[in-house]
Amino acid sequence: MDTQGDKTDPQLQQFIEIESQKQRFQQLVHQMTEVCWEKCMDKPGPKLDSRTEVCFINCVERFIDTSQFILNRLEQTQRTRGSFSETIAD
Repeated sequence: MDTQGDKTDPQLQQFIEIESQKQRFQQLVHQMTEVCWEKCMDKPGPKLDSRTEVCFINCVERFIDTSQFILNRLEQTQRTRGSFSETIAD
């Protein structure tokens, strides 16, 4: 019989977390690529003109800024809710 019960191997947990992070990152890159492609690419050609290149750079930077802002805002909300819940419990 299994003497560990429901305990999961720490290495397996770490592997799953790393793979989950990779998947989230790939989804973010895919979403960013789709948004910026639709916004910036008029007609595909053998090379990017300077206007399209600048558009892609700005789009990616704004996408990253927005994603970071949302993550920070969610963290603040969770902290605020946590302190509010602790205050009510006291």
